[in-house]
Amino acid sequence: MKPLVQLQKAFINLRFGTFIHFNSATVQFCSGELCDWEYDHENAGAPRLYPFAEKDWNPVNLDCVQWAKTAKSAGCRFAALTAKHHEGFALWPSAYTAHCVKNASCQTDVVKAYLDAFRAEGIEAGLYFSILDLTAGIGRKSCTEEQKKMIRGQITELLTNYGEIPFLITDGWNAAWGGPTEDMLPFREIDALVKSLQPNCLLMNIGCTHGVEGTDIVFFENAAGQEVDDVFYGPGISCNKLTKNWFWRATDPDAVLGGSKWVYQKMQEYFPKNVNFMLNLSPAADGRLDQNLVDAFAEIGKDLSLPTPLTELPVGWLTRN
Repeated sequence: MKPLVQLQKAFINLRFGTFIHFNSATVQFCSGELCDWEYDHENAGAPRLYPFAEKDWNPVNLDCVQWAKTAKSAGCRFAALTAKHHEGFALWPSAYTAHCVKNASCQTDVVKAYLDAFRAEGIEAGLYFSILDLTAGIGRKSCTEEQKKMIRGQITELLTNYGEIPFLITDGWNAAWGGPTEDMLPFREIDALVKSLQPNCLLMNIGCTHGVEGTDIVFFENAAGQEVDDVFYGPGISCNKLTKNWFWRATDPDAVLGGSKWVYQKMQEYFPKNVNFMLNLSPAADGRLDQNLVDAFAEIGKDLSLPTPLTELPVGWLTRN
C-alpha cells in the first residue's frame, strides 16, 4: 500500500480529466423541466414521480471507444463514469439489485466496456458511485443494515470484478443535496472497505468540501457554484461542463458550446492551487457523443499545455489528522 500523500500527488499530477455522465437520467430527463434527478423526493418528501423501468435502458449504439478517443483528443489523463447515479440504476450486472443492466433491453456491462476503452487509450479510468439510491430507498431518511449490505456489496463488485481502479468517487453521502449522513454511515467504514479491497484506490467524496477528514481529494462542483478559495493548495478537483446539464438533453446536439479559451482559463485558475480540472462528457441515449461535443474536446487539445509534475508538497496542502 502506497502512502496516501504519494497517491494524492500522483493524482494531482494528472491535472485534466473527464466526467462521463451516462445513466438512467440520460433517458428519463432528456426533455422537460426536471434535470438529472428527483431532488424534491429526497429532500422535500415529495412522492416519487419518475421511477425508471429497466427495459427502457437501450443504448443501441453504445460506443465507449468513441468516448475514450474524444477524451484523449482533449488531453484528458483520467476519467470517471457514473456507474450508479442517484436514481439507483447500475450500469453493471449487480447481484445486489434487479435494477441494473442484467434486466435491461441492452444488457451490455457498460462499466466493463468503459474501462476497457479508456485503459486502451492510456487514460486512468475510475468510477463514480452514488450512495444515495432512490430506487432502493437509501437516503437521508433511511440507511438500514440491509441497505448498508447493498452499498458495501456493490462497491465490492466494482472493486473486485474489473481490475485496478485508481479512484472511486462517491456522491449523495453526507451531502447538502441528499443521502445518508456521516452518523448513519461513517466515512471511515467505507474508506476501510475500499482500502481493504484496493489499497491504492483513492476515495473521493463529492459531498465533502471542507477538508480531507471525509475524503482523499477535496471535491468542488464548480458548475453548482462551489469555488476554490484563495488559501486552498490541494489536493482538490473541480468539475464543470460545456453543455447546460450533466446528463444529455435532446437539445444538446444543436447547442453552442463553450470554447477552449474558457477551459484554459479554468485550468490557469485551478492548477496553481493543486486542483485538477474535470470536464463533463454526456453521451446521448443511444450511447454515442454528439459531434459538437466531440469537436469541442478536440479543439481543447490543440494547444493544451499541462504543468510540470508536482514533486514537493506546497504550504497549505491538506493532510488527514
